[in-house]
Amino acid sequence: MRAVVQRVNSASVRVDDEVVGAIEQPGLLVLLGVTHADSADDAAAMAAKIWGLRILRDECSASDLGAPLLVISQFTLYADVRKGRRPSWGDAAPGPVSEPLYEEFCAALRELGAHVERGVFGADMAVELVNDGPVTLVLDSAELRRGDVRRLGR
Repeated sequence: MRAVVQRVNSASVRVDDEVVGAIEQPGLLVLLGVTHADSADDAAAMAAKIWGLRILRDECSASDLGAPLLVISQFTLYADVRKGRRPSWGDAAPGPVSEPLYEEFCAALRELGAHVERGVFGADMAVELVNDGPVTLVLDSAELRRGDVRRLGR
């Protein structure tokens, strides 16, 4: 599982010109990609890590402030661009595998107490955000599994 986490002042996502998810106060925008090796445990660990990251103003976490999150599925985070000019998507899990894990991730955040807004899985979405800082982090569940504290900032 791979997540791009951005600290935002606001963010929204539209599908067919209709807003389907929005946060209108400081919080986090999470773009989430799923790969073949991911599990429900990865979704829970990633949710807990993101919820507790102290990346909001004054070194607060989303959990400290009750800050909202907008979570959007994004298989393109697993693009392989090593050969040629056309990305390969072979590392991204197919919808029947990734959609339940996307749902698990959102549910895990909610169980932690997060207010979660969402995009529409598999839809063509238009995302708008006001990045704060800017602060943008990339997290990978493989690093969480290894306990790679250096890369994850523990």
